[in-house]
Amino acid sequence: MSSKGRVSATSHARRGRRTVARHGELRSPSPVSFLLKIVGIVASVLLVSGAGVAAYAATDVVASFAEGAVELEGQGTVPPDIGAIEGGVDLLLVGTDECEEEYAYLFGDRCTGADAEGQLNDVNMLVHISDNPRRVTVVSFPRDLMVPIPSCTREDGSTTSATSKTQINAAWGYGGLSCVAKTVKELSGFNIPFAAKVSFGNVINITDAIGGVDVCIGNGGIKDIYTGINWPAGERTIQGVEALQFLRTRHGLENGSDLARISNQQQYMSSLARKLVSDEVLSNPATLYKLATTAVDNITPSQSLTNPMTLVQIALAVKDVPFEDIVFVQYPVLTDPADSNRVVPDYDSAEQLWAALQANEPIEVTHDQDQTGGVIVADPQPTEGATDPATPDPNATTDPNATPAPTDTPVALPQNIPGQNAAQQTCSAGNVRAKG
Repeated sequence: MSSKGRVSATSHARRGRRTVARHGELRSPSPVSFLLKIVGIVASVLLVSGAGVAAYAATDVVASFAEGAVELEGQGTVPPDIGAIEGGVDLLLVGTDECEEEYAYLFGDRCTGADAEGQLNDVNMLVHISDNPRRVTVVSFPRDLMVPIPSCTREDGSTTSATSKTQINAAWGYGGLSCVAKTVKELSGFNIPFAAKVSFGNVINITDAIGGVDVCIGNGGIKDIYTGINWPAGERTIQGVEALQFLRTRHGLENGSDLARISNQQQYMSSLARKLVSDEVLSNPATLYKLATTAVDNITPSQSLTNPMTLVQIALAVKDVPFEDIVFVQYPVLTDPADSNRVVPDYDSAEQLWAALQANEPIEVTHDQDQTGGVIVADPQPTEGATDPATPDPNATTDPNATPAPTDTPVALPQNIPGQNAAQQTCSAGNVRAKG
């Protein structure tokens, strides 16, 4: 839980002086670690557990991972388990906020009222991995999104009635992980054969297993009485309770909304990914095994994910995807006319996103990240040893028989779809005004 001090870079954007992020070319991932980069908390847990199990042949870990696995209702079959997964694939990652005794004090009224015994699926991410060429898109659905929830089957075999308009984070209460997957399937039109969930409290154990995650606090800092954060601007290594505080904060962000919190969580996911593929973790067998065993004790997978080699297959299928083609986006929304504190789907904008993904077209985020109120970005900083792409290499030769590089023109997403690609780094748009 240490602070690394203030960041020296500044930005002269609309809101005055701010702590800003650094950009640069990031190296392509290795096959086994790739999924760690693209989906953050839950997916990183999944793949590391798979890689750790495969590396150490830990039978007890496999058994623990399979215990309590969930069967997904109404989803298609899982692809064959030989080699890299063929075709496109979709998986759902869910973060729940159950009131675990050790961390209940961090959830305030959520864990003291009548609903304290229930669970809400507050983080919902659909990871879409396209076919040839491979691209990865992670779509986050806001917790306050009002959507239809289909009829779902509970663990006891009973069924729930479908609803026409319910907050998406209530889907877990209708039928657990399977119901969340079924809800997102109907919203997106994508088959979802894989899913997993992790509680927010479990994030503490997972973050501690790798020695913390580096984040960047922008503007003048973050102050949030609801999560107990009072942090100055600068780079900060967070772990333990601080990781949960950071993931839950929204009042500490510039516009204080759940949509801003999604952008801030994406910063954490990107930073966690970089940490997981660093030599500090992947080249350290003890750390990797600790993370693997911690992971299987802190997640609930679908039955389709209980074979750890499936996770490796997914990684193999996307091992060569460049970071620029790994895009995090927020599902497009409009203010709910019936409740200004809720949002409803912007189906027209969403259809443009789904159509681009179905056609496997590259996508471009046109929304200004500095306007999310959750994160801020800076102009790219030169990477050491980088070559100006506009300056031809005098020693380069042209192969007349070479296959031309793809020239696909990205589909410009509507401006109400915020997001960023994995090559970018961002800082939290803190609610404390910068001095000077």
